[in-house]
Amino acid sequence: MATAGKNLSEYNKETIPNAKDFRFGIVVSEWNSDITEGLFQGAFDVWIENNVLKENIVRWNVPGSFELIYGCKKMQESFEMLDAIIAVGNVIQGETKHFDFVCDGVTQGIKDLNIQSDIPVIFCVLTDNTKQQSIDRSGGKHGNKGAEAAVAAIKMARLRKDATFYKE
Repeated sequence: MATAGKNLSEYNKETIPNAKDFRFGIVVSEWNSDITEGLFQGAFDVWIENNVLKENIVRWNVPGSFELIYGCKKMQESFEMLDAIIAVGNVIQGETKHFDFVCDGVTQGIKDLNIQSDIPVIFCVLTDNTKQQSIDRSGGKHGNKGAEAAVAAIKMARLRKDATFYKE
């Protein structure tokens, strides 16, 4: 396994753009909340470490990972001043094909939001085979994918601002 023994959430703060003036949204699935709350906390901590003001973070909850698409779409429509949004969810393999349908639907839905809107949506949906794998990636031995998503959101927010500047 490529992630064995590695904490993938370590980053060099010097390589992160100044996030002081950015505004972020985060849509969090309530399903497997022990995992998704860990992911949220990882994202929140990185934003605060990088000078994002608490009042510039908007959080919405949705029942499950499939509902992340609608939640992110409505957040894009409701808060045009956001610089990026993170979709936080967790789907764990079960005994049926439901896992495949949910994972594929959420992936394609978030991809579609990125094509259709000017506000980037960062994919932070763990799709693991076991609960332990999810624990390991939501603040455990492999770090926190929420923290990684927050770094990606900051970088995409900077890209969005830079692209807007060049367009004008």
